[in-house]
Amino acid sequence: MVSLPHRSVLHGAVSAPCLCCPKGKDQFDNLEKHTQWGIDVLEKYIKFVKERTEIELSYAKQLRNLSKKYQPKKNSKEEEEYRLCWPKFCLLRQDFARYTSTRAFLATLNEMNDYAGQHEVISENMTSLITGELTRYVQELKQERKSHFHDGRKAQQHIETCWKQLEASKRRFERDCKEADRAQQYFEKMDADINVTKADVEKARQQAQLRHQMAEDSKAEYSSTLQKFNSEQHEHYYTHIPNIFQKIQEMEERRIVRIGESMKTFAEVDRQVIPIIGKCLDEITKAAESVDHKNDSQMVIEAFKSGFEPPGDIEFEDFTQPMKRTVSESSLSNSRGDGKSEPKFGGKSKGKLWPFIKKNKGAGPEDFSNLPPEQRRKKLQQKVDELNRDIQKELDQRDALTKMKDVYIKNPQMGDAASVDNRLSELAQNIEKLRLEVQKFEGWLAEVEGRLPARNEQPRRQSGMYEPQNPSAVNSCAQDRESSPDGSYTEEQSQETEMKVPATDFDDEFDDEEPLPTIGTCKALYTFEGQNEGTISVAEGEMLYVIEEDKGDGWTRIRRNEDEEGYVPTSYVEVYLDKNAKDVYKPLQKISE
Repeated sequence: MVSLPHRSVLHGAVSAPCLCCPKGKDQFDNLEKHTQWGIDVLEKYIKFVKERTEIELSYAKQLRNLSKKYQPKKNSKEEEEYRLCWPKFCLLRQDFARYTSTRAFLATLNEMNDYAGQHEVISENMTSLITGELTRYVQELKQERKSHFHDGRKAQQHIETCWKQLEASKRRFERDCKEADRAQQYFEKMDADINVTKADVEKARQQAQLRHQMAEDSKAEYSSTLQKFNSEQHEHYYTHIPNIFQKIQEMEERRIVRIGESMKTFAEVDRQVIPIIGKCLDEITKAAESVDHKNDSQMVIEAFKSGFEPPGDIEFEDFTQPMKRTVSESSLSNSRGDGKSEPKFGGKSKGKLWPFIKKNKGAGPEDFSNLPPEQRRKKLQQKVDELNRDIQKELDQRDALTKMKDVYIKNPQMGDAASVDNRLSELAQNIEKLRLEVQKFEGWLAEVEGRLPARNEQPRRQSGMYEPQNPSAVNSCAQDRESSPDGSYTEEQSQETEMKVPATDFDDEFDDEEPLPTIGTCKALYTFEGQNEGTISVAEGEMLYVIEEDKGDGWTRIRRNEDEEGYVPTSYVEVYLDKNAKDVYKPLQKISE
């Protein structure tokens, strides 16, 4: 630190031949510039810390967004979107909880979220402990500096005023002495002149005495003023100015100490979160060490193994012998010879391997009439809810603009009330359109709910042949596949209000109608638990009748017997269309058994 000018400067100022010399004033100018520079440095440091806090907040926000971006989707709306691509949905919802590698990745994402929180803590602490404190201190420092230099300027002006008074008294004393001397000389001249009357001589003598008296008075005044000035000057240079300089020096020292303490706090704020950040990194390392490649591989094998025995060797067929060519029972062509009992690997079935083939569908009708009844009801209810939320948003905007207009009407100087009329009119039109849309979808929803039977009136039927061997392993893949790209139902129980309909409606809808004829057969490729209304449960390998083909909505209508029929996901079955399907009912029953 550069020591501020103290008594050495003052001694130099005292030894100056004239107080009009601006040396003392120059010291105040130099100190004023130096202290202002110190405040500028402090403000620049505050700005530096503030920008650091903004960087920390921005970094924390980016880390949180990054963690959120790669988190598995949990929102029902997002799940609905990801059902259009089952493998991606399965990766986001199932694999994160199933495999050790993805669980480790999820743990890393969570720890990164906590890591971001520590950077927010850094920003918050720096703002409160450094930026806020130093900002208040700068304001106090400016006021103190202003007060000290005001006192210094005031003392300087006072000593200059005393100096001017001394100079005036000195000049007056000098003038009176000269005039008294001239009056004395004039009296002596008149007294020596014999031609001058006694009256003139007496007058000149009195005038000389008067001037001498004035000179004596001026001398006394000058002497008194000089003594007073010397006292003021001594007080100024040995008391007032040193005190002011001392206060300025102490002020500067406090500023320097304060900025040093702030720099120390700057480091301590970072150091305080290092243990927590280290803990986050330790957890990431721990999660990485928990990855078990053997376990993950075995889970994939258990989830996707087919369960079929490999085909046997193909026997040699001798075409040189005039005999009927036979085919080995283990031949792969045997599956083509009995098209009704084994799945076909060509034709329509190839298009049903939906986990590997992405189906491009066009937009469905507005009323979702292409969907099964329960799914259509859910879609319509979802659309009604979305429209109601849009209406509420428009109503909130209208209320806000109405309040703003009232304010403008009461206080015209704040704005023009007519400026919001166009927007209010536009919002009214939007609200009316949305209400008409709600009425339209509510009408369709009421129509669908009127046709659906109450769930407690129609108990769910389960196939007697379906006995899961290992619910946690065998059915895990099947449960994942229920969120198929064809818009199949989820296994979650519907939380929406169900309506009971009269029995006559149910009978008219189902019992009184002529049963649909079978148009073919199908084989269940996977186990499906039809827990929603309109669906039917099937077991893997079960043979059933097809009564309605997939119409583009991802569902095929099948029948087990005259009393059990419903929808299953098209991708869960392999369909064999046959006009004479009724004739093969008994063989299919035997194969199923």
